[in-house]
Amino acid sequence: MSDLPLPIDSWRDRWSGEPGGYVVLDLGEQPPSDLFPRPEAPGPDPRYPLRMVISTVSGLIQLEDDPTTPQEVLGIEPIAVVRQAETSVTQAAEATYLKSGDTVFEYPSPHGGSWTEQLEERGLVPVHEGVADVVVDNFGIMHDRDQKAALVERVSHLAPDGVLLLQYHNVAAVVRHGMWNSLKLGHYGLYSTPVLVRMAEELGLVALDAWEYPLYNGTVLLALARKGSAWGDVQGDTVTAMIGRELAEGITDPHYVASLGRAVTESVEAIDTYLHEAKEQGLTVAGYGAASRTASLLCAADITSDKMVAIADGAPGKHGLTMPVNRIPIVSPQDLIALRPDRVLLFVPDLLDEVRRTYSEIEANGGRWVLMDPTPHEVEPA
Repeated sequence: MSDLPLPIDSWRDRWSGEPGGYVVLDLGEQPPSDLFPRPEAPGPDPRYPLRMVISTVSGLIQLEDDPTTPQEVLGIEPIAVVRQAETSVTQAAEATYLKSGDTVFEYPSPHGGSWTEQLEERGLVPVHEGVADVVVDNFGIMHDRDQKAALVERVSHLAPDGVLLLQYHNVAAVVRHGMWNSLKLGHYGLYSTPVLVRMAEELGLVALDAWEYPLYNGTVLLALARKGSAWGDVQGDTVTAMIGRELAEGITDPHYVASLGRAVTESVEAIDTYLHEAKEQGLTVAGYGAASRTASLLCAADITSDKMVAIADGAPGKHGLTMPVNRIPIVSPQDLIALRPDRVLLFVPDLLDEVRRTYSEIEANGGRWVLMDPTPHEVEPA
């Protein structure tokens, strides 16, 4: 797969509305990220072009297009995401951005993530209209086709001296770690810190603080306020440092971002080799985590049901369904244990501690967990 950016002149930026950009990753035809067909459903399953573009105007990295309509979310919130919410709320409170009695307007993640419980425990009062002292966006804004309209809407709910807390997958970390399968249909904006801060500045906001976390290989929480508010107009040192680091890496350079194409090639070759060797050794291979990122990896690496017997998931709504295109069955964790697999590919590495603790029978039966990040790495038995 090429790692040379491809100019695209007719396409328009989701932030500025202006034409001009480069295709920095092309994953070909991919199924919708929330499609899990029933085994008896007729095929072939629908697929759509999945390409990532960087705007030459705003620098925003984004989906070129997405004709799909999101379906009802079937997933559940992993413990790692709950712990992330607890940490983020704690740190924002310690920085005095969250105070008991403050009103809060939340944009939760369409995938089920919300800070409501953690915020209410600290005495904040949820509101669903008007302005609020705190506006929280928890992985939500990336799902909006019109990126400027989405951020304008969030700012419209912000009180004059309020704080906007934005948590996002850091695309700088995605490129840094070669996590190309983080790109999926339905995620229209992929944010680096320098570009997101510049977008906020256009709407009269100043970035006060930034925290970075290991979730999803790199998650950032950004605190923003209106310029001229009680919080002042000076950008925070943590923000400046993070911007400097990401710019030094080259996150606004199309050639650097296009290195994800090389990561795809290396990942697919490594997966193919691993599964070929496992088959030669007579090993039974299964998977865990029927997540949206799993589908693109399965398709790109052409992992079919003759290479993987099943994929388990903790969400009951997915049991009895299949992964799109290759139709690998989705089973419950208990059914996975009953299969006694020799290897279990973990498609969401953040779940490792949780699944090892909850499903200890996998290793007790002689099986091994294999991290897909996104190349396979076997985990030594506990």
